[in-house]
Amino acid sequence: MISSTPKTLRYQELADRLAEFIRHGTYPPGERIPSVRQTSKQQGLSISTVLQAYSLLESQGLIEARPQSGYYVHAQIAERLPEPETSSPQHDPSLISLHELVMRLMHDSSNPNLVHLGAALPTIDSLMTQKINRIIANIARQKGEEAHQYQFPPGLESLRVQIARRAVNAGCNLFPSDILITSGGVDAIDLCLHAVCSPGDIVAIESPSYFGTLQILEVHGLRALEIPTHPRDGISLTALEFAIEHNPIRAVMVIPNFNNPLGSLMPDEKKEALVNLLARHDIPLIENDVSGELYFGDKRPTVCKAFDTKGLVMLLSSFSKDISPGLRIGWVAPGRYRAEVEWLKFTLSASSPTLPQMAIAEFLESGGYDQIMRRTRREYARNVRLMSDAVMRYFPEGTRCTRPSGGFVLWVQLPENVDSLELYGLALQGKITLAPGHVFSATYQFSNFIRLNAASFDYATERAIERLGAMVVELAARR
Repeated sequence: MISSTPKTLRYQELADRLAEFIRHGTYPPGERIPSVRQTSKQQGLSISTVLQAYSLLESQGLIEARPQSGYYVHAQIAERLPEPETSSPQHDPSLISLHELVMRLMHDSSNPNLVHLGAALPTIDSLMTQKINRIIANIARQKGEEAHQYQFPPGLESLRVQIARRAVNAGCNLFPSDILITSGGVDAIDLCLHAVCSPGDIVAIESPSYFGTLQILEVHGLRALEIPTHPRDGISLTALEFAIEHNPIRAVMVIPNFNNPLGSLMPDEKKEALVNLLARHDIPLIENDVSGELYFGDKRPTVCKAFDTKGLVMLLSSFSKDISPGLRIGWVAPGRYRAEVEWLKFTLSASSPTLPQMAIAEFLESGGYDQIMRRTRREYARNVRLMSDAVMRYFPEGTRCTRPSGGFVLWVQLPENVDSLELYGLALQGKITLAPGHVFSATYQFSNFIRLNAASFDYATERAIERLGAMVVELAARR
């Protein structure tokens, strides 16, 4: 029985003791550990103390909670599914035509009668929503007409101040004057491409790449040159340098921190090498950091912009994945292209909504954001592990799965003879949505891949993964 430690530290002693049992094989991988009530009774501890200990073990990756089943020792790395290999896209730049399939996916993802594993929608935190709603109500009462006026580019100064302050955590020294407020991340990408590209130009991108990015390239009439990308550390600089030497690349666009759909995280030395490579060729880098705050480790990852000395990096992000997708507020620090981007913003949309800018600025200043995000990161890390383990349990031999260290999506490689579009149709019949791999490439490179949204994981989600696994088994057997 644990009783010698002060009450505030008892959960730590319990966690340390259970961790030792796990490491020495008393509780082997995959085995259930005693329930919260059993441990509470055995150790003479309160339920809340045991829950704290189990939460700590979860954050350390030693145990996992399975819905309606209890806590289990987490599978060891060696027992997890292998990762997908580095992508090998076609070498020629391609025009894009994906909008019909993407719109079908979006329409299905808005159907409330389906289990949504397709669109990368964040979990809406109820506490954060309550805080934001109160702030909006207070602003509406206190600011009156001011909250209903245009907030012309570059946008609300108090919000730009908060963004500049937070950029320090990403190793980036920005002034409020460096930043332009946009209507979400898509607006920021659109403005950057408008500023540096013309129809027919070549843009080098990761492969696979977020289908929203591909859609914007399609609208602009740009050609996508897909570069091989590793599922853990990102775009191949060797392949990118070769592409630059053999193609008139006008811009490079990457998500270095938790790529969508791979979840890859580019190491700092590789980020610096990427910035230096493009600086030698005077090529702008459009850096999307929309998931940068959703890290599972101890430290927020650095951005490529931190290594920029020539103003070629156009850093952008939004508050859609961490605060609220519905508020539609993003931002961009366009470097040397700032004047052009600001003019384009005013010309194309005049301004971004004023009231949401005020609300996010006040929320960030109040300090509530960091506390909520710590909990959100723990939940996403847990849910990604649980979904990965569910895929391992229910999908057939030959399946591969990424191991992201941030974000909330999984990229799953199915056996070679399984077509993800056919699986998509079967899944819809079973009231499940997913994102087929076809939409993550301009040249349909990933026909046997799917992306799964792991932002939440509950009993219904696990049963949906189980049904999907059975469908994959059925499709593999047919062929």
